[in-house]
Amino acid sequence: MEQTKKVYMKIEEEIGTIYVNRPEKRNALSLEMWKELIDLVDECNENPDVKIIIFRSTTPKAFSSGADISEFSTIRSTAEGAAEYNDITMILEEKIAKSMKPSIAMIQGFCVGGGCEIAVACDFRFSDSSGVFGITPAKLGLVYNTPGTKNVVDLVGPSKAKDILFTGRLLSAEEALNIGLIDRIIDSDNLVEETYQYAKLISNNAQFAVRNSKRIINEILEGAVKDSEESAQIILESFTSSDYKEGVKSFLEKRKPTFTYR
Repeated sequence: MEQTKKVYMKIEEEIGTIYVNRPEKRNALSLEMWKELIDLVDECNENPDVKIIIFRSTTPKAFSSGADISEFSTIRSTAEGAAEYNDITMILEEKIAKSMKPSIAMIQGFCVGGGCEIAVACDFRFSDSSGVFGITPAKLGLVYNTPGTKNVVDLVGPSKAKDILFTGRLLSAEEALNIGLIDRIIDSDNLVEETYQYAKLISNNAQFAVRNSKRIINEILEGAVKDSEESAQIILESFTSSDYKEGVKSFLEKRKPTFTYR
């Protein structure tokens, strides 16, 4: 049964929902869970029936409280083991951030450490008022990896990123919204409905446009200030795509478009 797995996925209405399911540990992430999350993201990326990815918890108490600390004295007790563990977390972050398919973290409760790493790698972060956010390696004597740090800096700027990382303090949902760490605070009774409505708003659009807009935004975040040869070609291709023709035709016919690009 899926409900016995610590992470699992459901695909419905072109949305791949990845659940973290370890409520007794506030969704603390073991190394095995990190690896399984990588596999599920790969599955979403490769599945033409999935247009958008949502990460969520099976408990309102925690999106994820972070890495499983019990593994620090075993798997992460040596420099080699810690490096391998760190590599796995960075692979997941990169797969989420670089995925052509948009992603949303739907957050309740604790979103700390590794949980916050996952959320920050997503394109959007929606929370209810119970959300609690923090990145706490300084409290453990660790240094946060460069890709994860860049994701935070891209969202909140260098000064606020320093505040988050130097202090390791926990932020309320309201403060996280005010500094740009999250995108929305939604009433808990409406969080699921509004998150999925937003996902459908994206999935109803032309995916060639959505995915390549994300590609170009990522290039800008990496320093691009003009079209690369590849992005220029993609822009030209959009004008000859079947989705462009359908978009124009449906607009003129005053009907909802049926986009076919997967």
